[in-house]
Amino acid sequence: MGEEIKVIVFKLGEEEYGVEVEKVQSIERMVPITRVPRTYDFVKGVFNMRGVVIPVIDLRGRFGLSEAEYTDQTRIIIVAVGEMQVGFIVDSANDVIDLNTDNIETPPEVVGGVKAKYLRGVAKIGEERLLIMLNLSEVLNRSEMNQLEGLED
Repeated sequence: MGEEIKVIVFKLGEEEYGVEVEKVQSIERMVPITRVPRTYDFVKGVFNMRGVVIPVIDLRGRFGLSEAEYTDQTRIIIVAVGEMQVGFIVDSANDVIDLNTDNIETPPEVVGGVKAKYLRGVAKIGEERLLIMLNLSEVLNRSEMNQLEGLED
């Protein structure tokens, strides 16, 4: 028997993704972001959240999805990646669900263009709804982390 976990559901395009609540520090509305030159294309820049400079990653860009206009629904999900806080831009994040870990299956090699190493699994919710469970702390590699740490200084 698996354990019950709380999951934040967010969207990128038509796909629903999930991340465990305990891994999320906060969810913020879109704010002005300061561009930083010579960074990866998916790094949108940095913003100041209560005195902490936070690098912001466009998750669409990271996963190779087409860019979308930011709307009132656009959110920045703040997570801890190692010692650093990182913000991930998503299309919307407005649902928290309870999920039994027994309903999470090993992911196929690629789901919706997202590489398996970023995935914790695919959760079945009801008969037809699937939720792609992400491991946001794995979304950045060591080299990318080092560059982002430089942005904080």
